[in-house]
Amino acid sequence: MDISHIEHIGIAVKSIEETKKYYEGVLGLKCYAIEEVAEQKVKTAFFKVGQTKIELLEPTSEDSTVAKFIENKGEGIHHIAFCVNGIEKCLSEAELAGLRLIDKAPRKGAEGLSIAFLHPKSTFGVLTEMCENKNK
Repeated sequence: MDISHIEHIGIAVKSIEETKKYYEGVLGLKCYAIEEVAEQKVKTAFFKVGQTKIELLEPTSEDSTVAKFIENKGEGIHHIAFCVNGIEKCLSEAELAGLRLIDKAPRKGAEGLSIAFLHPKSTFGVLTEMCENKNK
């Protein structure tokens, strides 16, 4: 796989507004974007730390995967996302390696990225997201 860097770390939260107080007020980070991703039933907020981003994920519906995650595991780290070149090829390579794909093809994610997830049951318990910025 052609991975260039960690794109972001996704953190499931009940309330972006409440959580932002910690990231901005205590850690001194600046939220640079808030966006709703209707297809995924989440609202996102982004903070940059060096080259890596922190993505807060707030569910917008009780039946969203993030709402279910919070219900089962509580707030906290939801996934790690890697920036890749050639997301379709990365998915093919992952499948050939025996990994379970959540997404067989990329879909639209926050910030206009093409995204696809690998199932945590095949990645040692870590929900893994592949991201590609095809607008570069």
